[in-house]
Amino acid sequence: MSDVKSIITEGKAVLGIEFGSTRIKAVLVGENNEPIASGAHDWENQLVDNIWTYSLDAIWKGVQDCYANMVKDVKDQYGVELTKLGAIGFSGMMHGYMPFDEKDELLVPFRTWRNTITGEASEELTKLLNFHIPQRWSVAHLYQAILNKEEHVTKISFITTLAGYIHWKLTGEKVMGIGEASGMFPIDMNTKDYYADMIEKFDQAAAEKNSEISWKIKDILPKVLVAGEQAGSLTEEGAKLLDPSGKLEAGCPMCPPEGDAGTGMAATNSVAQRTGNVSAGTSVFAMIVLEKDLAKVHEEIDMVTTPTGSPVAMVHCNNCTSDLNAWVNLFKEFAEAFGMDEVDMTKLFKVLYNKALEGDADCGGLLAYNYFSGEHVTNLEAGRPLFVRTPDSKFNLANFMRVHLFTALGALKTGLDILIKEEGVEADVVTGHGGLFKTKGVGQSILAAAMNTSVTVMETAGEGGAWGIGLLASYMINKEDGETLDDFLVNKVFKGETGTKMDPDPEMVAGFDEFIKRYAAGLPIERAAVDHLN
Repeated sequence: MSDVKSIITEGKAVLGIEFGSTRIKAVLVGENNEPIASGAHDWENQLVDNIWTYSLDAIWKGVQDCYANMVKDVKDQYGVELTKLGAIGFSGMMHGYMPFDEKDELLVPFRTWRNTITGEASEELTKLLNFHIPQRWSVAHLYQAILNKEEHVTKISFITTLAGYIHWKLTGEKVMGIGEASGMFPIDMNTKDYYADMIEKFDQAAAEKNSEISWKIKDILPKVLVAGEQAGSLTEEGAKLLDPSGKLEAGCPMCPPEGDAGTGMAATNSVAQRTGNVSAGTSVFAMIVLEKDLAKVHEEIDMVTTPTGSPVAMVHCNNCTSDLNAWVNLFKEFAEAFGMDEVDMTKLFKVLYNKALEGDADCGGLLAYNYFSGEHVTNLEAGRPLFVRTPDSKFNLANFMRVHLFTALGALKTGLDILIKEEGVEADVVTGHGGLFKTKGVGQSILAAAMNTSVTVMETAGEGGAWGIGLLASYMINKEDGETLDDFLVNKVFKGETGTKMDPDPEMVAGFDEFIKRYAAGLPIERAAVDHLN
């Protein structure tokens, strides 16, 4: 306790803050890279004019409340005031679109990763660049705005993502960590910068679409930095933005801002080749660090990088636990209607999730789609959550919960089958983290079945991306000469921690394969719902 107190009072603790889809979380990291305090702020995106967004007001109120709650946790635990920090790192929901004019005014509301409104741009750019450009990437949003002839495109001075925006306002630096930058515009792994030839092709295409565009894309994108580089320092203005009480001192170094994909890799020790991780919460994505390039371009596979710039194959899906959580809340309502006040949600999740393990291997013929929003992997631009069965399906609680857990990974499985079965990509270690894995053994066993590979869940993985960006900030100030991020994580963070490993159950693997055939065959049902249910 006294050691931790002195770390805090001497300003040696490191802070990581991550903007998730439903929660902003702050984790304070101690001298041994362990979490020593935390704070959080819950928030929700808004659908405004058919655009998923968060307001600037919600962003700043959220991060200030999150920081204040972390400071309170420090005071409650250790009886000391937090006034200075050793380093800070910010992370956010990957990519999206925030364009600013020369007066630093936001030109259109923040367009998040959740929007599936850039299909035309994604398709055109993928052909133009011969490189898969997902719909959520910043360049897809920018090009779609050009195709839509949106007035704001000629006024753009700078574009960034949520993490980059926060970092810019706190430091004055228009920079980006390479992992997040690789979701703004394709990154050349050799130069650790945007592909020069693709930059040229984009500029030419943009000028042809709108002759009034005077900017070049390289000039409006953030500067690319890799893990370990300093990305500026907390300014006086930035300190007051983060801590309006005025107690936080300015001047501490800040690491490159990253997306939640990069911080998930750090938090699960998955930055080396042949390692992988799956983050499963509101959205779900799998990332495997590659030994070599893929044989061809796949629309379902995104090519991004680790925070140090190594190539990563990524399958990203917009939907994971939202529909599952909605059904669990329905059971909560039932329990309350039955007179069971103050339902313990942790226990309810545990009971229902474990019930799923009692179901038939293939979910008894049931079918569900968890699409709250569109899903590019299955070519749907909007979502309609559905539960479907035939009269002779085995409809019971176990199968009902099992099918909703299976479908949470359904779109992911579709993409992973391409990566694993077609491209032959292998991973020695796959680590699961996020809300789906909170109930011990359930989400883990289902992911192992979906991938037909062993899956590990670490105790620390529950700390998530806020801890991950805290580790990247710690690496920046604590690394030794020549020490790689991989070495730092292995030797100074995880120190032999292996977590709990679970091998795939052959019966569940076969059952998941049967379910995914039904899932693929039933996609026209989901398409009909999108087309006809407004």
